[in-house]
Parts: sequence; C-alpha cells; structure tokens
Amino acid sequence: MTISLSPIDYAIALPFIFLAGLIDAIAGGGGLISLPAYWSIGLPPHVALGTNKFSSCFGTVFSTINYFKAKMIDVPVAVASAVMALIGSWLGASTALKISAGVLNYLLVVLIPIVTVVSLVSRNMGFNNRSHLLAIGYRVSLGCLAGLLIGFYDGFFGPGTGTFLILIYASLMHYDFVKANGNTKVVNLASNIAALITFMASGSIFLPIAIPGAICGIAGNIIGSKLVILKGNKLIKQVFILALLLLLGRIIYNLFVN
Repeated sequence: MTISLSPIDYAIALPFIFLAGLIDAIAGGGGLISLPAYWSIGLPPHVALGTNKFSSCFGTVFSTINYFKAKMIDVPVAVASAVMALIGSWLGASTALKISAGVLNYLLVVLIPIVTVVSLVSRNMGFNNRSHLLAIGYRVSLGCLAGLLIGFYDGFFGPGTGTFLILIYASLMHYDFVKANGNTKVVNLASNIAALITFMASGSIFLPIAIPGAICGIAGNIIGSKLVILKGNKLIKQVFILALLLLLGRIIYNLFVN
C-alpha cells in the first residue's frame, strides 16, 4: 500500500504527538493521544502501531534520562520490573492470539471509574515516598510481580499500561508519584524497545512521519519530565486522572462505536 501524506496531515498529527509525549512523561497514557493521531491521517493500523512505537520510544529515552539524572528512579526495582514486563508482555501477546480481549473492555469500564474515584479520595496516595520502609528484597519482588502483571496486560491489551503501573507503584509499593513515574519509564522503555525491534523487522514503520513524530515526542517528553522535576507530585496526580479519563473514553469508544 502506498502512503501519501499532505502538509495538512503533518500539521494535524504532529501537535498531538507532542502533546502525547508531554502527557506520557508526566503520567503515562500518551499513546491514547498519539495513536489516534496517526490513524486520523490514514496510516493503516499496523503501520500506525509501528510508527507510534518509533516516536514514543525515542521520547521515552529522553524522559528516562532526565528522571535518572534527577535520582527519581529506584534502579533495582525498576530494572527487575522491566525484565519481568518483557516476559509478561510475551505471555500476554501469546494469550491474545487465543482469547478475545473483548471481556477485558467490559471489565475496565467498571474498574477505571473505581480507580479514578479512589485516586481522588485518597489524597495522600502518591504524595509521600514511604517505599524505604519496605525491605529492598520485598520491593524488588513486588516490582517483579507488578512488571509481570502489567507486562501481560500490555501484551494482551495495551492502552494505559504506564498509568496502571504508576498506580501499582504508588498504592501497593508506597512510592510517591514522582518515583513511581520514574520507575515506570524504565519499564516502558524496555517494552518499547522490544516492540520497536519487532515492528522494524516487519517493515511497519513509515519513516516520513515517524522521524518528525519522534522529534515532537522527544520535545514533549523533555518538557513533561522537566515539569515533573519542578512541580512534583501534584502535577502528576492531576495528569494521572486525565490519563485515566482518556483511557475510559478510548475503551467506551471500542465497545460502543468502533
């Protein structure tokens, strides 16, 4: 299939890709904006997925570097989570080939509003880093479990992976939102690189929009991560709620419109 994009297509897609990078660096969920942007300009689904992974992967590299420099990553936990997420993603993708994800759509329509309400009511969640009260071995074990479960979700279904991982780090492992977000970026980076290699091997990346998209994604991620370093937990929680609402809208669309 021949793909031809006009200057208007670029003008439509690139600002949304920048916004996606900005939101993704702050609270995850950027793919909920960037992927529809690629679809809207006529890229076939598999090419849109590969092109989106290309731009988001490069953006995540820069936000991860910024969080690492700012010492906002618990490296042993994040790396352990990343390794298990790769395994979980493979298991999830294998399962998706055999089982429909339709049931998960209905489950998430119920779960996401509950998670949103709990996040709004639990005013202290994510504002104080109490992870140090847990032994490092226990944190690594929980990180492995979180990576495996969310990796499975990513491979099986996908949308909102980073947002859900932030929720697990903040609620179950008692990180503040800043540290939870930093850890999540390491996991996202690992899974993005693995997926990117797969898409590149299959030729599912349209470079004429992927390269400027990557530049916009990098800019968004740099600005987003700098805002987190400056503004901290309050900003993350606000964007975190926005990401949950975007995810809910996407799933309702999948159920009743698409």
